[in-house]
Amino acid sequence: MSSPCIATASPIFSGDHKNVHDIQSIRTPQDDDNNIIRVQDCDRSHAGSSVYAYFNILCCICGVGMLGLPQSLQKGGWSALLLLILSWWMTLYCSIILIRSLYLSRCHDNQKIPLRLVSMPAIAKEAFGKVGGYITFFFQTLITFGLATLHFILAGANMNKLCEGTVAQIGQVSWTIVICILVAFPYIFLKSMKDTGWTSIFGALAILTTAVICVIVAGIDQQTRYSHQEEHPENTMLPAITHHTILWQTYPAALSNISVSFSGNVTFPTIEAAMNKPHQWSRVITTGLSTAALFYIMIATAGYSIYGDTVQNPVYYSLPEGIPRIVCTVLITIAVTASIPIYLMALTLECEEMMGITVERRGRFYEFILRAGFRSFTVFLCGLIGCTVPYFDLLMALFGAFGCSTTVYLIPVLCYWRLSGFRNKPFYELAWNFLILVFGLMGLVFGTWFAMEDLIRAYQHV
Repeated sequence: MSSPCIATASPIFSGDHKNVHDIQSIRTPQDDDNNIIRVQDCDRSHAGSSVYAYFNILCCICGVGMLGLPQSLQKGGWSALLLLILSWWMTLYCSIILIRSLYLSRCHDNQKIPLRLVSMPAIAKEAFGKVGGYITFFFQTLITFGLATLHFILAGANMNKLCEGTVAQIGQVSWTIVICILVAFPYIFLKSMKDTGWTSIFGALAILTTAVICVIVAGIDQQTRYSHQEEHPENTMLPAITHHTILWQTYPAALSNISVSFSGNVTFPTIEAAMNKPHQWSRVITTGLSTAALFYIMIATAGYSIYGDTVQNPVYYSLPEGIPRIVCTVLITIAVTASIPIYLMALTLECEEMMGITVERRGRFYEFILRAGFRSFTVFLCGLIGCTVPYFDLLMALFGAFGCSTTVYLIPVLCYWRLSGFRNKPFYELAWNFLILVFGLMGLVFGTWFAMEDLIRAYQHV
């Protein structure tokens, strides 16, 4: 049996072949004697800069879920911040070993030089066979397709709310269809994640600006309420703001929410494939996730500190009525619309490769026709499900609970063990790996439990 081809996070390009890496082994000398192993890279002719990758990661990670983190502290108390920090560190580690696993392929079908794996399902297939690949592909499709559909629904609902009282108030379903058409047109022309760079920049800046506005306006609202209370101490109409250090009864709910707050790593192999300097991945993912974590901590702390147990999800619903809330709604609509192509690209690029929709096989004209048709159908399916399936947001919460926990924490660690070895890891790394698996399992169990309760409760009130 041929030995697995191991890659570090910093591959060195060979001078003879543009897409072949000389990879230093990360195994111990007893495993492969520190040999230089050549790995054929993916096609990076359309690759972009690390800056684009950074904003793609930020736009993908920092979604509307960030605005619900204050409510996670409401469920778990101040101690839930420790879960947020722990989730940040675990996701960062898993994101690094996930991309490293792309280069752990073995030689198949008489290959002289093994190929870089293309996706998370390909990693799982390499590690656990076809069954592992099918299961992971199911989770990946569930997350990417489901999140894209959920964002279509949210964008449509926000647009209808913004147009309330005007002739443009045509209904949430109609606005969802309009958003689908607006996204579908540029989406069929995208070649790689590099092409989503500019939209990702606008989307990431929109969601981060929303977080800053929420923090500033919430602080002003707090000062206004304090001033009003000092001037009118007899007024008892204002709700009491309470905080807790830890709430054991609802702590599992906080854990399940936070455990998926950094979800989106199913798109990372596609994002890394669009980098012209893949050896910078560790730096890019560290910067991206750290930026997200800092904003997570900022908005979670500010929202819970100011509104306590009365905080709403998303947090800008707790703000007083006025221009800031309207601006937040507009920015959120921009952010979720910009993230839709990222999720869909992670799905359709792999599907198109599987179906042979490439220029090499079909030619430029037929490749474009097939690509346009397949992607248009994908967007149509998203819109159809979003407009017809009731309580899709609650259904997606259920899918996300076990899908995100599995893909973010469980699959990267298990596949990394399988492909790079278990006994060659130091004790502290194995202990950290086991902690990640426990964290992921708890998020999966409790997240699925609470999501099913919410879904059952919603259908019982129909």
